[in-house]
Order: sequence, then structure tokens, then C-alpha cells
Amino acid sequence: MAVATPRDVTEISPVAALQGEVRIPGDKSITHRAILLNALATGEARIRQSGLGDDCRATIDCLNSLGADIETISDTDLVIRGSGPQGFGEPSDVLDCGNSGTTMRFLIGLLAGLGVYSVISGDSSLRERPMGRVVHPLRLMGARISGRDDGEHAPLSILGGALCGIEYEMPVASAQVKSALLIAGSLASGTTTFRQPAPSRDHTELMLRSQGVEIREDGLTLSIAGPQTATAVDVVVPGNISSAAFWLVAGAIHPSADLLLRGVGVNPSRSGVLDVLRRMGAHIDVRMSGSGAEPTADLRARSSSLRGTRIEGDEIPNVQDEIPLIALAATQARGVTEIRGAGELRVKETDRIAATRQELTRLGALIEELPDGLIIEGPTPLKAADVDSHGDHRMAMCLGVAGLIAEGTTVVHDASCAAVSDPWFWSEIARLSKQNA
Repeated sequence: MAVATPRDVTEISPVAALQGEVRIPGDKSITHRAILLNALATGEARIRQSGLGDDCRATIDCLNSLGADIETISDTDLVIRGSGPQGFGEPSDVLDCGNSGTTMRFLIGLLAGLGVYSVISGDSSLRERPMGRVVHPLRLMGARISGRDDGEHAPLSILGGALCGIEYEMPVASAQVKSALLIAGSLASGTTTFRQPAPSRDHTELMLRSQGVEIREDGLTLSIAGPQTATAVDVVVPGNISSAAFWLVAGAIHPSADLLLRGVGVNPSRSGVLDVLRRMGAHIDVRMSGSGAEPTADLRARSSSLRGTRIEGDEIPNVQDEIPLIALAATQARGVTEIRGAGELRVKETDRIAATRQELTRLGALIEELPDGLIIEGPTPLKAADVDSHGDHRMAMCLGVAGLIAEGTTVVHDASCAAVSDPWFWSEIARLSKQNA
């Protein structure tokens, strides 16, 4: 059972069986977009089943500081009353994005096109994450942005104003950069056209189109003519596939597991983890459910005999958030799993390549660290150890899943950061552990 202590340490011991239905929070990526794009739109929208972890609350707090009208109805539901771009005003203090890179990059795109002055920052981890990839194209559009290392790192000072459309070749495939450009493009005069080097999640395009915004798409090239003002729309947020992935892997690697996850978002631009795990031999049943722009499904994960695989190229952007978790699954798979082309993981909440190798090795895994990935040999029995999340919510949850199969009691330090994306994760482990004791 998971037992949290005042020192922010959580202890995990294996259980004989891991069976039952798991509560999955609303998709964090879609929640961010539903909040910001409806605050920028005109009209009233109700957002249901939101994933209101720490990251999304940072988005709400920043937007409220800019004058947005966002009312929290419950721990999952919101009402947003948008007045269009003119509804925002100059903040009286620094906008604090906490640990949320999504909040910061989206807001940079918004603030660049508003006629206000602002300073945007975050915690020590976020202040070291690259922002130049957003700042550079926005400067080409006319944005006045300054900051540390010539705008590469926060804090950033932004004097918003008139933007002009540009043509731009994106150097990296990034849904956050793409979204920032679409937001800025909707506020700019003229047409903003940019080409991605590879596909990335398309939640922003789907939501903007549902709000009546016209976006042209030709392969990897997107164009948006501005200025356009969106119309607010109600959103029912599907379950977070990235949060569900931890339970899918738990079900696959536990020797006696049968887990059910309802209403999970399975957008093809996000569900690459399903493809990888099934290719590895995971028993995951997918039953489509719901309707709307974002496809959803009920997922069932059962104990599986896994085999190694290779992950690289265009597949990487679609599984980037889940790579530490896939590495954990690979420790229990027959043969070698090789992950390449994932150098972007070096600049996440922590260096996830180094942290994954370090912490899973402490548990007994056989992992070689590459400049842009990992090589994992399996299967390897895991043994309990003291491990550390490095302040990274995905590492915390990955190590929690590892503790469910490791011999002995695994101690996860800095465990509460899991609330960034899943405030229910540790309580769900505790509930299932008690239920299956």
C-alpha cells in the first residue's frame, strides 16, 4: 500500500493482484487548451471533467491575473466567460507558470499579440527549459520579447502589440510551439504559415476549428489567417492517455492484473503508447466510446508477456511523454528495447534520459544511456530501493508503478509532484492495494 509521509516520501510494496477500475484524470493537454482558447474566445463555455492538476491551475491563475473570467465549479468543472482579446488587461505582478512548460509557451503566444506589458516566469526547473523555439518565430512576427540568454530562458519580458503573419520552418516537432504560433496567428494581421518537420498532437487545431476558426492544412504545413476571434464552446475533457499509460504498463507487467480505464482520449496524435505497448505484446483491449472531436475509448489492460522493440524516428514525438514508462515496461520484456532520437527528453522537467537510467538502475534494471535515448535489456527482476523523482511528475509515477512489482518496499522521494498531472495517482494505488490485499 502507498503511505505518504510528511517528508514527501511514498512507500510502495507489491500486491498479489492488481485488479479493478481506475480513476483517470481529464487530459491535461486538452484542459490547458479548453481553458486558454475559451478565455480568448467570446461567449460562455462550460468545461467538464477537466484535469485540474497543478499545471492547469497555473494556466487558470495566469489568465485570471490577465483579467479572464474563469469560475471553478468543482474539482473538475469550470465556467469560462470570454470577451475576446480585448477582455485581457495588464497584470499587476509577474505571471507564475509554476512547473508548466505548456502554460508558459501558450501564454507567450497569447501575450505577444495583446496590447499589454507582462513578465512571465516559473519555478527553477521551468526557468531552465528552452523558450527560444517559441520566442524566435514570434519575434519574426513583430513580438517584443526579452529575457535571459536573449530570450532562451525565463523570466521573459513581453510588450505585446501588433503582429504580422510570417512563413516559418519549425526546427523541431512541438505541439506547444505549434499552438503558440496558432494563437499568435489568430491575433496577427495577415496569414501565418509554418511547416512541421514531423507530426505532433493536434488538439489545438481540433479545438480552434470547433470554435469556428479557419485553419488550412496541407500535409505538415498549417496556415491561419488573422485576425480571427473564436466562439466559446463547451468541452467534455476525455481521460488523459498519458496518465492512463501508467496503469496500462502496470497491468501489462504485473503477474496478476486486470485493470479497466473508462473514457480515455485516444486521439491518434497522442496514442502512440498504445501502438508501442501492443507491439511489445501487451494485452490491451480498446472499446471506442463517446463522440465529438476527440475520440475516446474504454481500455482494459491485463497481465502480459512482453518482448523488446525499437522506437525511433517519427514515432518519437507521439510517445515522448511515455518513454520513461516504456523503459520500465522494457525491463520486463524479453530481449532488447532500443529508443533513439529522443534527445528532447534532456530538456523536460528533468533530464528524463539520465533520470530514467539512474532510477531504474537502482531498482536492478539493465539500461545503457545514449545521447538521444536508451537501450534496455530484459527481463530483469526488480528489487526495492530508495529512488527519487527529480521533481518530475512522470518520473514519480513511473517509479510508483515499478514499486508495484519490485521485491520489497520501494521508497519514492519527492513523490507529491505527481499531482502536476494526476492528483489521484497515489490514492488510486493505495485504494487498489487495499482492495487487492
